[in-house]
Amino acid sequence: MNRRKKIKSILTKKSKRANLKENPKKAKPKYISKAERAKMEVEESSALENSDSSVERQDEDNNS
Repeated sequence: MNRRKKIKSILTKKSKRANLKENPKKAKPKYISKAERAKMEVEESSALENSDSSVERQDEDNNS
């Protein structure tokens, strides 16, 4: 009985590995720490401010 059980477990492990290789799980997005998220938010807000100010400058130039 033990021999059968061992062989069966080996074969099931092989089949599970083969299935995982064929159908990998969907990749999770990379974890971003709270500090990194805060940095990114600051950079985005500053980039938005810069783009808004450049648009305002263009409008002022066009009005002049």
